[in-house]
This record gives sequence, C-alpha cells and structure tokens, in this order.
Amino acid sequence: MDMLAALRLQMEWGADEALDDQPVDRLAPASRAAAPRTAAPAEPARPAGPVARAQAAAEGANTLESLYRTLAGYRECALSATATRLAVADGNPRAGLVLVGEVPGAEEDLEGRPFAGPAGVLLDRMLASIGLTRQDLLLVNMVPWRPPGGRAPSEAEVQICTPFLWRHLTLLRPHTIVALGALPARALANRNETIRRLRGRWQAVSVPGLPAPIPALATFNPAYILRTPAAKKEAWADFVALRRHLDAGMKANGAPV
Repeated sequence: MDMLAALRLQMEWGADEALDDQPVDRLAPASRAAAPRTAAPAEPARPAGPVARAQAAAEGANTLESLYRTLAGYRECALSATATRLAVADGNPRAGLVLVGEVPGAEEDLEGRPFAGPAGVLLDRMLASIGLTRQDLLLVNMVPWRPPGGRAPSEAEVQICTPFLWRHLTLLRPHTIVALGALPARALANRNETIRRLRGRWQAVSVPGLPAPIPALATFNPAYILRTPAAKKEAWADFVALRRHLDAGMKANGAPV
C-alpha cells in the first residue's frame, strides 16, 4: 500500500514514465553513484609504409659495413629486383669529402660502383684539375640501383632511398658535401628547384645525428655536362669554389685536404 501511495503521489506531481530500472540514490557519493565506463577498444596499429620501413632499416645500421649489407639485401625498393648490381659507394670513406651522385648508369650498374663510365672519366679529369683523386673523397649515389632502361627514378623510389643517403652521411661524418645533380641537391637543400638555381651556392646542411651543419655545394652531374657542353664553364667555377673551400679548411685546421 505504501508503494501504491508513493506511485499515486508521483503521478499527481506529473511523472508519467520511468527512466531507470532501478532508483538512483541521490544522496550517495558521486564515486558510488556513477557507473563505471568501459574504455573504448584501442584502434589496431597500422602497418608502417615503405618510407617508414626504409627509415627503420637505415637507422638500424651502425657502421658503413652494416649499411652496405642492409642495402645489398633490401627488397622494399623495386629497383633492387631489376638492377644488375648495387652501386652505392667508391673511394675513401675516411677522407671527409663526400660527393653525392644521382643514379647509376649502365656502366655503374655492371661494375657496382658510382661513376664508372664516361661520366666517371670526366669527373676524374675535373677532380684532377683541382688536385684531387678518388682517394681524396668518397663517391656515393643517392639511388644505388639503376632504374630499368635508364629511366629517371620515380618520386616513391627516391623517397625510399633518401633515408639511406642520410644514414650514409651520418656514418661518414664529412666535413664537406658536394651534390652532383638535381636529385641530391634538392634532397640536401630541401627545396624543389632546378639544378641551375641550386648550383654554385654554399649552404649549411643539417645531417641527422651530427652535432653541426655541414657545408654543401651543388653542381652539375658530369653526365649532364657530357650532354650539355655549355655547362662546363659553370661546373669549372663550382670546382674552383670547392678547391678554395678546401684550402681555407686546410689553413684553419692545419691538415691537407
């Protein structure tokens, strides 16, 4: 009877429906009155993309030898399946001067080293004109595999190879970098401009893992000079600037370059 009287009283007050199955104790502490909420399930982790996997593989190499072994067995870049040989580096890794090329040509693909064909012969002559040989520097390729038929590498292929270039430079710890061609010049400058706009200008390049920026100069790829003889004058000016830079460093540090 008490329950019926209570229900009749609520109806007189205007209550016409029940909202909860159980009555709520409004005097209970909030911690007791509030029902616990179940946390929403976490979204499953998405698989890393090819560039992220390349970054992880590059960062896992702690020496030049391990980096070269990683590249030799790397299959995430489709170019590794079509190239004859890996053409990643040639010269003296302890020299401190690093020249970064673009992609291997037919001769580099066969021999497995950068600048092995006519472009390499021209590069050797250009280096000799300022008193350098390959033992005074290290040549590396930004893309270490030759694209099929000598085509230009795709943007996706360049992005996959870029983490390995940065890791290469981190392990080498160079005092000077020279970009030979548009691909490395754009990567180092982080600017999408033509090589004619980028060449001939020194800039400070921040290499991940190194304490201070590295002076870097961009110039033409020797293969481009073979196709465009009019570029020889500008390339010669760039190499003279490189020689002056090295001489200034020699005076400052007291060591031959």
